[in-house]
Amino acid sequence: MKYFIQLNHALSARRKDELMRLFLHRVFGYRGVILFSWLARVFDRSDERSNASLPLPLTIASKAHANEIRAQSVTYYQVLVDARDVPHIRAQTESVTFLGNQEQDQNLYALPGLDYVAHEDVIPYTSTERTPIEHELFDKFLIYDPEATPNFVTSEHLKSWQTRHHRWLELSDVSKDVTHQIRVTVIPFYMGSRFSHGTRVHWWRYTIRIENLNPQEAVTLRERHWRVFSVAGTLETVRGKGVVGQEPKLSKEYPAFQYSSHVSLSATSGHMWGTFKMEKEDGTFVEVRIPAFNLECKSDSNTGGKLSV
Repeated sequence: MKYFIQLNHALSARRKDELMRLFLHRVFGYRGVILFSWLARVFDRSDERSNASLPLPLTIASKAHANEIRAQSVTYYQVLVDARDVPHIRAQTESVTFLGNQEQDQNLYALPGLDYVAHEDVIPYTSTERTPIEHELFDKFLIYDPEATPNFVTSEHLKSWQTRHHRWLELSDVSKDVTHQIRVTVIPFYMGSRFSHGTRVHWWRYTIRIENLNPQEAVTLRERHWRVFSVAGTLETVRGKGVVGQEPKLSKEYPAFQYSSHVSLSATSGHMWGTFKMEKEDGTFVEVRIPAFNLECKSDSNTGGKLSV
C-alpha cells in the first residue's frame, strides 16, 4: 500500500470537495476519513487572560465570564477512525453515545470509531487503496469513484443516516482554556430526555481533550473537581480520582488524552465548569481550568433512535 501525505497542503474550511477526504490526525496520529462538517462556535478563554494566571474561583461567576467571551466560527469534521489505529490512540474509541428510541429505555448506546476533529488538526493524504480505512461503516457510507477528487463520493445511505441521527450528532459549541501550558477543550452534546421516577431528566454527553503544550515537562492527571449548576437553582460538586477510571500521563510520547462522559439534569439547562489537579514530575501540583460550558436543551423531536446503519 502507498500513502501520499500532503504536509504543506491545508484544507480550506467547508469546501465541498473536502468531504470524503482521507487525513491523519495532527495530535493523535490516526488515519481517518471526513464524512461531513459542522460550523462550531469556539469560546477560547485563553485569549482573554494570561496562561500563567491562577484558575478562576469555582463559582457561578464563571458563567458570567463565559458569556463575555466572543466566539469564533471554526469548522469541525465528523470522521470515521481507522480501526487499525484505535489501539494506539490515547482516547476513548466510543466517543459518540446516544439514547435508545423508547421512553422506557434508560440505556446509553455507543457507536465506536466516530470522532470530531477541528479543521486545524487535519493533515490530508491520499491512498491508492480502494478501502484505505478499516471501519464497519466505510463501505456503507462511501462509494469508490476513480474519477472523483478525492476518490470517494457520499452514498445515499450516509445522507439518510446523517438526517436521521442529526440531533445527537450535532456539534454547536466548543470551549477552550489553557492553564500552565495545559489546554482543555470541551464539546457538549444534548442527547434527549427520559422520565425517571416521574420526573423528566435531560441528558448531555461531553467530550474533553487535555493536551500538554509543553510535553517536555510531563504531568499526570490525579483528580477532577466539577461544579454543575442547574437553572432550577441547584449547584452540585463532584470530586474524584482521575477521569474515566484512568490517571493519564501527558508526556512527550503521549501529549494528549481525550475522553467522553455524561451528565443529567432535571432542569432544561445549566452549565458546568471545574479544574483538573495535575502532578508534575517533581511531585508538585498545579490546578488546570476546565472552561465553563453550557448545557442547553434542544427539542426532543427526532432525538435518539435506533442505531440503524
